Amino acid sequence: MLDVPADAAALVVFAQGSGSSRHDPRNRIVANTLCEARLATLLMDLLTAAEDRTYESRFDIGLLTTRLSAAVRWAGLQAATASLPLGIFGTGTGAAAALQVAAALRNAVGAVVCRSGRPDLASRNALGLVKAPTLFIVGGADKELVPANERAFTSLRCGKEIALVSGATNLFEEPGALEKMTRLSADWFTRHLVLRSRGG
Repeated sequence: MLDVPADAAALVVFAQGSGSSRHDPRNRIVANTLCEARLATLLMDLLTAAEDRTYESRFDIGLLTTRLSAAVRWAGLQAATASLPLGIFGTGTGAAAALQVAAALRNAVGAVVCRSGRPDLASRNALGLVKAPTLFIVGGADKELVPANERAFTSLRCGKEIALVSGATNLFEEPGALEKMTRLSADWFTRHLVLRSRGG
């Protein structure tokens, strides 16, 4: 699902993890907000429906990384997106794939956001090679993912921030939590993709 606003200033490729899809309402809300901020979005499923039912596939970071890399290459060949600065938005296990692609492509990725992610599943070597400014967004009440994100955060050598959304759990279902997460994401991509490309 490729959505390119008429005045698009950058492209954000989504990397959903297991249990999430391009049709997920949370992903659609984020994508719509990014489009309002002049950011094109590309949503796709990294796993087939059958693969998403299999534990081994859901946690096969190499497979997710390979497919995300293919999606990024495809976007780079499309007339509407080829010249746009690139960001990656990763959720769940897709966050690990997002960071590994950012490490492999280095200067080609301008910003990364990981929401409720498993960045700790990326290789430590890859984490150390990421150059793109990276934001981790985690629900403050998500007792499992907060420490997992903090562990991965220490291995990053790029510009980085962790944003804890107070009172939020994994799906950001609490009142106002999804809106705050979405705004944090849009602001990060705007700052590092749009304003930086203008020298701002």
